[in-house]
Amino acid sequence: MGISVELPELNIKEDEIKLLLAIKLFEDGIVSLGKAAEIAGYSEKALGEVLIHRGISPIKYVKLDLDKELKNA
Repeated sequence: MGISVELPELNIKEDEIKLLLAIKLFEDGIVSLGKAAEIAGYSEKALGEVLIHRGISPIKYVKLDLDKELKNA
């Protein structure tokens, strides 16, 4: 599936737009790390490194999972 979006003239390359979109979708919990990497055209490892460099954790825990892990620690 392809999506076409009309944007005003920007001084940003298409690859950078894909990366920014992937990061935002991942940050908001809309897509997984794997799907975000696919959107950006990166491997999961490479996108994880980009996220870390930007101060974003590539590991997302659901609150219930985190509470369960803390109880078991």
